Amino acid sequence: MLTVVVGIIGYILKDKFDELQRLSILLNKTREEVARDNVTQAELDRIVTHLDVRFSKLEGKIDELIKHHHAQ
Repeated sequence: MLTVVVGIIGYILKDKFDELQRLSILLNKTREEVARDNVTQAELDRIVTHLDVRFSKLEGKIDELIKHHHAQ
């Protein structure tokens, strides 16, 4: 009787550990996908800075066109 109980407990524990391992693999895959699909803060800061510089140049050119237009 004790062997049957220990066997059942062993089977249940093995099943739970297998499920835990499966969930661990899924979690790691999810982390990889999130890291692949999302932008880091440093990348976002670099992009925003680049856009800010480009818009500043464009703003300067527009200002020059307005000044040139008013001067005529």
